[in-house]
Parts: sequence; structure tokens; C-alpha cells
Amino acid sequence: MCGMPQQPPVRSTPARPSRPDASMSLITNVMDHSLDDGYAEAAARKKAAGQGGLPKTLRARLGLAGGLVLAALVVTLGAAQARVAAPVVAKERQELIDRIDRETASADKLQGRVDALRDEVSARQRQALEHSGGDAKAELVGILSGASAVRGPGVKLVVDDAKEAGTGGSGNPRETSGFSDTGRVRDRDMQRVVNGLWQSGAEAVAINGQRLTALSAIRAAGDAILVDNRPLVPPYTVLAVGDGQRLSSRFQDSADGLYLRALQDDYGIRTAISVESDLRLPAAPSVILRTAQPYVGTSAQPNAQKTEKGTS
Repeated sequence: MCGMPQQPPVRSTPARPSRPDASMSLITNVMDHSLDDGYAEAAARKKAAGQGGLPKTLRARLGLAGGLVLAALVVTLGAAQARVAAPVVAKERQELIDRIDRETASADKLQGRVDALRDEVSARQRQALEHSGGDAKAELVGILSGASAVRGPGVKLVVDDAKEAGTGGSGNPRETSGFSDTGRVRDRDMQRVVNGLWQSGAEAVAINGQRLTALSAIRAAGDAILVDNRPLVPPYTVLAVGDGQRLSSRFQDSADGLYLRALQDDYGIRTAISVESDLRLPAAPSVILRTAQPYVGTSAQPNAQKTEKGTS
């Protein structure tokens, strides 16, 4: 019986287990070859040839030196430009100063001429009154209106800014001021001072040589105080003719005197008051009436007419 050739027994080998990350072949390849082969070969060649590049510390120092050189160049160029522009700025500033000096001198010259003409007009008015039989009443009117210069005893009050102007301050007596620099004397402060002197019995008042009248105005232009549109500079010297001792006492005890004392205590504004035996006040620059007219007649007639109208 012919038998079939026997086949060698087939032995089954166990299958190799698959990698857990077999499904993530792209990520696996990136992780296994994080450095490109070409870059790796180039780095290897440079290392073999001794061309590994500059150390990091040396490169950092070279970069810092380059930055310093660039900064020095910029500063040098800026200084050169400033030196070139400085003469031009200085020249323009000097020209402006010279122009201000010329205009100021011209204004002072005109003011001097106005004062001389005013004195001449006053002298002619006095002569005319003397020739026409003028009496003391005309002189009294001139004194009270500010049209005539006066002299006599009174009070000298000096008001000046604080040595170091403070900031802020919203309490009395400037709670509605709106100014941050409370150490400076303001126009409203001088208004209260002058009104307080009038109420205390002053017969004539002047500030820094500017005579005040019923038409005078004390205003502000920036930080400057104007009296009849003429700027004044501190310290502000107020001269008031009147019964010196009584005028001083009444003013200091008045509400305006207490206001001035509060400015001194709270904001450092400097004040000094003294009784003087002889003060001289100039005449007002101009006394021009635009509405009021002299009234001829007895003073009882207008009142009588008003009374009749009121009782009818």
C-alpha cells in the first residue's frame, strides 16, 4: 500500500502583539524623529569641522554692545540737533522779551502823559471853581467821588500770597472757589477787603496806588488781579483814609476782617495792618458818568411825588 508522503507537521507560532500606539503612527514618527534628519546631518558636519558657532554668552555680549552703540548714536544725534536749535530758540525768546520791554515802556510813557494831563485838568477845575465862587462843598464832592487827591490819617493793610501756595482745600471760606492754588490772593478776596473797609468807615481807598471810586471794578485775568483794568502784583497794599484806630478795630471785628484772618490761618496768606497818621492817596484815573446827571431842585420834591403816587 503506497502511502501518501507525510508532511512535516506545521507548528503554529504565536502572533507578536501590536504596539498600543500603532494607530498613531504620525505622532509616533514625530516623537521618534523630533529633529529633522537633514538638520541632524548638518549639525554633525559642523561639529566635525569645528564650526559649532559662537557661544551664547558671547552672542549676548555682542548684542548688548550693539544696542549700547545704537543708543549712544541716537543720544549724540539728539544732542547735536538740540545744540543747533538752541540759538534759534534763544534768539526768538530774546526778541519777544525786547518787544515786551518796548511795549511796556511805551505804555508807561503814555500813562505818564495821561497823569500829567489829568493833573492839569484838576488844577484848571480848581481855578475855575475859585473864580466862580466855589465853596467847600465842591471840594467835598471831588474827594468823595475820587476825582481829587486826598491825605489824612487812616489804615495801611498789606495782603500777600502765602510763601508756599497750598493745593486743594474745599472748606470755608473758599468752598466754592474752584481754584486749586488756595495760597494765592484772589480778586474776590480783595473785593471783600475793600468792601469791609468801606463799611468800617473808610472815606477813601486805594490799592497799590490805584484810587477806588463808585465805578471801580476789581476783577481777575488768569492769576492777575485787575483794578479798573490795570494789573497789580503782590503784595497788595491797601490804603484807607479815615479814623485810624476806630477804622482798624471795626474792620478786624467785621465779617470781612474775620474772613481775611481765616485765609491767614488756613491757607498761609500773609496780612499786616497798621494805623497811620498821614496817608496820601492819588486821584482816580478817570471819573466818567454815562447815566447819572446832576439834579437841580430840592431833595424833597422827588420823595413828595413818590408819596403822592403811593397814596393815590
